[in-house]
Amino acid sequence: MAVQTPPKTGFEKWQEGINKAVGDAKWNAWDCEIQMAVSEYNRHLLGTAGYVPLDWQLIKAMVWVETGANRPEWTSKPMQIGVSGDPGMTSLLSGNEGGDLILPPIWKGRLTVSSVRSIPAYNIRAGIGYLLMKMANYEYRSVLSTDTKVYEVIVKPGDSLDKIAKAQGSTIEVMKKLNPAANALRPGQHLKCQKASVQRVITSWRHISTTLIAQRYNGGRDPNYAKKLDYALSLIRKGKAALCAQ
Repeated sequence: MAVQTPPKTGFEKWQEGINKAVGDAKWNAWDCEIQMAVSEYNRHLLGTAGYVPLDWQLIKAMVWVETGANRPEWTSKPMQIGVSGDPGMTSLLSGNEGGDLILPPIWKGRLTVSSVRSIPAYNIRAGIGYLLMKMANYEYRSVLSTDTKVYEVIVKPGDSLDKIAKAQGSTIEVMKKLNPAANALRPGQHLKCQKASVQRVITSWRHISTTLIAQRYNGGRDPNYAKKLDYALSLIRKGKAALCAQ
């Protein structure tokens, strides 16, 4: 009696397809664009607290998992950001969730709904931006203005530190730091003041892993996403990348 071979799982069928990518130049088509985009983000974010430079091969693995050279989106939306029902592009471009801190200045204004959905180089940059936005930790803090001059303010009747800060274009945190002894204000008192505002800043970064990418980029929609990323990354690390002009 013949032993029946169990049907292949969805992951095993995916593996068969991805194995054919090794050595196929089509699957390396975005290597140079990915390397360039990752370098732009790394240069922009290197000064933020605890940032570890992003590995471009990890992004290539995401592109292989998200799309792949045999799908039509490969030539328009290789990272799938901006597809119907995906909130990622809106989250990134709105600036309400930290995207304004993540995007390199040269790409602000260039990444639009239309360009992200139609130009692969822009889609790749939007995908990387969304990933990094979801990996950063943020807080609202007082940030000094470019005007670093220390001004003097005279307390008037009814004044409080908060009232003075608002009137002078500063924050109560900066006022307290400059005037540590100003617990109880009195009219005629002289206080120091600097221009400042409360802004969102990046305070730290999550450690980027395939599991975290599955959670925060894919949103858990594909239960095999992290497993696919690990497999694709292992193939990519063994293979040859496209030669890119320096």
